[in-house]
This record gives sequence, C-alpha cells and structure tokens, in this order.
Amino acid sequence: MNAQIETRIGNNIRRLREKAGFTQDYVATKLQINGCDITRSAVAKIEIGKRHLYPDEIILLKQILNVEYDEIFAQD
Repeated sequence: MNAQIETRIGNNIRRLREKAGFTQDYVATKLQINGCDITRSAVAKIEIGKRHLYPDEIILLKQILNVEYDEIFAQD
C-alpha cells in the first residue's frame, strides 16, 4: 500500500479519535472487546501510518468513532 495514503488515513483516525475525546487505550480496548487482536501500541502505529489496517478494524473504528467511511479515507 502507498505509504502516503496510510499516513493520511492514520492522521484522519488520530484526528477523529481526539475529536471524540478517546484515548488510544480506549480505542484499543473497544477493538479488543469486539474481537480484534490489537494493542494501544498498534493503534499508535496505525495513527502514524506504520501499521496496515485490516477490514474488520476499519469497520469497527467507524462504529467506535461514530464517523462515516469518507471521514476515515479523506485525502484532502
């Protein structure tokens, strides 16, 4: 995958998480509760574009952050 795109998506997720008032620990815990094997460190790596996202994680992040997919994938 394109590193610039992964970095942009990670930045979007960080911004949306912060806007929601959630910590990385909170997001990781919510993902774990819903069946994703992920740590706070992995969430941090996603946010800086150093870890790929899996489809199930994207679906759950949309729900946890209460956002639309276009907010996660925005490229502007």
